Amino acid sequence: MEWMKANLDRTFLLRFGLMVTMIMHGIPSFVDGGVIDFGHALDEVFGFGVMGIPLAILVKLIHVLSIPALFFNKYLRPLALLNIIIFIMGIVLIHWKHGWYVVGGGSEGVEFNVLLIFAFSIFIFPNGLVNSRSKEVA
Repeated sequence: MEWMKANLDRTFLLRFGLMVTMIMHGIPSFVDGGVIDFGHALDEVFGFGVMGIPLAILVKLIHVLSIPALFFNKYLRPLALLNIIIFIMGIVLIHWKHGWYVVGGGSEGVEFNVLLIFAFSIFIFPNGLVNSRSKEVA
């Protein structure tokens, strides 16, 4: 019962949605080798050199480590910060030049990353931006 109280709180639906997203964003790239292609792109297209593949693996590992953290409601603040940095760099390096839309009015835009940044921000600022010491709202 304690586990349910601690984990099925008001953030559970958000955490579950982010967990599913991180599963689909992280695990397949290790299974199909896409993480290596991502590393080569970081090397060849963005000039990360020999650090391309290790950096790609680190990025995907952070996504994968976020899965149990989101499920068990643990270590969310540091992992949220790391994911936000990754999403911002994704915008800067890849998505910005494609505009806003992921589908519809364009493709590969920033809208998905922006949504993920704000969703993960909840774990950095659980009581909002104005009063981080405010009481929980019932």
